[in-house]
Amino acid sequence: MTVHPPPGPTAVVFDLDGVLLESEHLWEECWTRYAARHDVTWTAGDTAHVQGMSAPEWSAYLAERAGGHDDAATCERAVVDEMVIELDGGGMEPYDGAVAMVREVAGRVPVALATSAPRRLVDAVLARNDLTSSFGATVSSAEVARGKPGPDVYLEAARRLDAAPEGCVAVEDSSNGIRAAAAAGMTVVAIPNPTYPPKPDAMELAARVADDVSSARREILALLDGLTTEVAR
Repeated sequence: MTVHPPPGPTAVVFDLDGVLLESEHLWEECWTRYAARHDVTWTAGDTAHVQGMSAPEWSAYLAERAGGHDDAATCERAVVDEMVIELDGGGMEPYDGAVAMVREVAGRVPVALATSAPRRLVDAVLARNDLTSSFGATVSSAEVARGKPGPDVYLEAARRLDAAPEGCVAVEDSSNGIRAAAAAGMTVVAIPNPTYPPKPDAMELAARVADDVSSARREILALLDGLTTEVAR
C-alpha cells in the first residue's frame, strides 16, 4: 500500500508590524508623543496593553489615557497621520528580505495579511513596496469585531482566501499576535520581537521559532514542503 504524506499548508498569513515592517517602535513613539501633548506619560505597560489592538481599540484607550480631551477618532487620525509621514519620509522600511520572502511564498501558495494597522496605512505600505498584487487578501483588525488576541482578523483572512484556518501558516512577532493566530487554529511561525519580546505563554503556542526574516523564510518553506524538522526554542 502506498502511504502518502499529509498535505502541507495551503496558505500563509503574515502580520505586518514587526514581521514585514520595522515599525513597532514608531507606533510607541507616536502614542508617547500624543500622550505627552496632554501632559501624560505613556509607559511600557501602556504599549504592552495596546499592542495587537485594532485602531479603534487603541485609539479609545489612548484618548482616555490622555485625559479625554479628544475623541477616539480624532486621536486615531492624529497618530496615523504621523505614521504616514514616517512612511513617506523613509522612516518605515521593510526588514531585509521581507519583500522577497512575501513574493517567493506567494509564488507557492496564496498569501494574506492580517494586521492591526489601519487600512489607510496598510494600503500605503503595500503600494510603496510594490506588494499589493502579492496578497490575495489583506485584513485590518478594524474591519472585524475584535482585534488581537482575538482570532477574528486571522479567521477573516482565511475566509477571504477561501482557505481552512487549520491549513494556514501564520507569521507573527508579538504575544497577542501569536495568541490570535493560534486561537484561529493556524500553525504559527514566531519571529520574537527583540524590543517587545513575546510572553512565555504565547511562545508556547508557536510551532516554530525564527530568529529573523531569513530564518522565518526557511521555516515557512519547510512547512510548505512538509518537512518536520523543528527550530530549537
